[in-house]
Amino acid sequence: MAHLRKQIRDNVVTALTGLSTTGSRVYASRVYPMAAANLPGLCVYARSEEVETTTITRPRTQFRTLTLSVEGFVVATSGLDNTLDAISLEVEEALATDPSRSNLAKDTRVETIEAEYVDEGEQPVGTIRIDVAVEYAALETDLETAL
Repeated sequence: MAHLRKQIRDNVVTALTGLSTTGSRVYASRVYPMAAANLPGLCVYARSEEVETTTITRPRTQFRTLTLSVEGFVVATSGLDNTLDAISLEVEEALATDPSRSNLAKDTRVETIEAEYVDEGEQPVGTIRIDVAVEYAALETDLETAL
């Protein structure tokens, strides 16, 4: 098995694959060549993780809050903001259908959304970053199994 962080990230990628706007263009990495053929598309990656130890006796129980970023990329068009809003809507609703991430987590919630326009590549691109908090628990000696 893999670390719960990876299992949760993979679950989110699966949940977001097949959305109307981004289709199968969902990548479990912050570094992916977002060429025109891959747009509109999503990248899913872990930004940070807070760990709180909730018991004293070993093995200690840890309550973790994983912050995942879901970044949507769109080639700039006249409907850029509308497309970014459509991506946000689809992502948020898809994540809300299973807040337990198939029993890997206690909760999933959207925390922040930030949209930008980037004109540094081949073509201008609009981006939207949705930061998602996923809370889960595990023993410090078994980070592959959710509690």
